[in-house]
Amino acid sequence: MQINKWISNCLEEKRRFALPIMTHPGIELCDKTVKDAVTDGTVQAQAIIQLNKVFPSDGVTTIMDLTVEAEAFGAEIIFPENEVPSVTGRLVRDAASVHELVIPSLETGRVPQYLLAERLVAEAIQDKPIFGGCIGPFSLAGRLYDLSEMMMAIYTDPDTITLLLEKCTAFLKNYCQAIKETGVQGVIIAEPAAGLISNDDCIQYSTFYVQQIVDAVQDEDFMVVLHNCGNAGHCTDAMVKSGAKGLHFGNKIDMISALDDTTQEILVMGNIDPVGIFKQATAQEVYDTTLELLNKTTDRNNFIISSGCDVPPGTSFENIKAFYRAVNDYNK
Repeated sequence: MQINKWISNCLEEKRRFALPIMTHPGIELCDKTVKDAVTDGTVQAQAIIQLNKVFPSDGVTTIMDLTVEAEAFGAEIIFPENEVPSVTGRLVRDAASVHELVIPSLETGRVPQYLLAERLVAEAIQDKPIFGGCIGPFSLAGRLYDLSEMMMAIYTDPDTITLLLEKCTAFLKNYCQAIKETGVQGVIIAEPAAGLISNDDCIQYSTFYVQQIVDAVQDEDFMVVLHNCGNAGHCTDAMVKSGAKGLHFGNKIDMISALDDTTQEILVMGNIDPVGIFKQATAQEVYDTTLELLNKTTDRNNFIISSGCDVPPGTSFENIKAFYRAVNDYNK
């Protein structure tokens, strides 16, 4: 699977491509728990492979787990049985602790399990692109420093936050390079916390560092998709400036506005509400919402319909089927 060819197909084919960020239903298909999948790369790979057999996505993604990298740095993680993990506590709090923070190796924590999952999926699925995942530098720094404290510190102690972002970026560059070496075709960098700051601050404290990751790994065989579900439209410019070949938007944004603010060669993905629609709505509401967005974006060749974020655990299979049925009916 050549990613540049896939991008060209997205832009040139008349049918609409569909690529929801979705792994949790595959975990349920395998009769496993979320905790099983986020701690065992083999289980996660099995879930992704099984889900791919059941639903006709134009690509596959790993779990959007934004705790793996923080755990590698030393953060404490809570592992519910059937919910996504979460970071608890605060790892660094001042200049001294940031200076002492060690950039972890790729053998730390659950990083090897996620690389294993990507490698196994790349071996098993070769007719469509596979996207690994990692957190973005600003969002990672916020999980280590405490996001609320960091948003104040970018004004009161910017040198400390800059150093923290440099360390986060150094690790993420190494991690994304390792993801690339597993044989997958891309990585989705999730940077939701950057949607909480202004466009100018987003450029300074997120885009500048995301660009370094993009420059390190993106080429004709591997693409970066930048995800920011915190963006309500105010920092799309910052996302575009990252240089990522794909941008993924959450349900807070108007997709037409997002498409207007990007260029035709960038793949734009989104943004069916993963909780309010995919999980909580009726199957008919999922179908209608999906078809409505497809009809609104008919003339946008660079649009790929997707969920606004990771489809959560407990989403009904009838709702997922309704999403794909709407895509299929539209493409007819």
